Amino acid sequence: MEDAKYKDFADRLNALMKAKDSPIKTINELKNAIGVSYEMARRYTLGSAKPRIEKLQTLADIFGVEISYLDHGTKLDNNIDLSDKVGFEGRRVPVISWVAAGSFTPIETVLKDTEIEEYLPPNRRCGKNGYALKVVGYSMAPTFLPGDRIYVNPDIQTFDLKTDDLVIVACAGDSEATFKKLIIEGEGTSKFLEPLNPDWPDKIIKLSEDCRLVGKVVGLYRDIY
Repeated sequence: MEDAKYKDFADRLNALMKAKDSPIKTINELKNAIGVSYEMARRYTLGSAKPRIEKLQTLADIFGVEISYLDHGTKLDNNIDLSDKVGFEGRRVPVISWVAAGSFTPIETVLKDTEIEEYLPPNRRCGKNGYALKVVGYSMAPTFLPGDRIYVNPDIQTFDLKTDDLVIVACAGDSEATFKKLIIEGEGTSKFLEPLNPDWPDKIIKLSEDCRLVGKVVGLYRDIY
């Protein structure tokens, strides 16, 4: 039998995982959410191991609780209902298509009318209307590879964006949105898009007036095999 050195932590983690509408309910979902092996995730639930601080923060963000609660909260009373701790910050993030992201329909309507086939673990930086996209192509390699999922906050104000931010852009006449790095020049009067891949043929593209910034990329989700 494994030594439950971190039993109090395991109690808190398991209670959150068992809560109604919890974004993480299984060991497989736990391992995928923080990028560890199945065995390591299992040890977390048993209390024989405890995540490092950066993975604790990721878990806290996913569950919508303070990291201090996960790290060193008091032992749980069995009568405490943790289901109310998973608020919109603990909302699963829907993966939508590049076509949907590039439409000129309000994102609230897109999310309401789209049949969602995949959800990602929560990311509170997405905001209440956040969504995710599946990366295709190599224009943003090696940082972002085909099959990666990216978290997008569509509620970001354009005047808050700055050079080197990663953005989603929709242009009139294009059927899909695009994902690039933003460059701003001339006190915000000129905006350009640049791929991260140094070998990509289209180096820098000027953002034309018929294009609009529809979201800021705020996170990456990658399956660990």
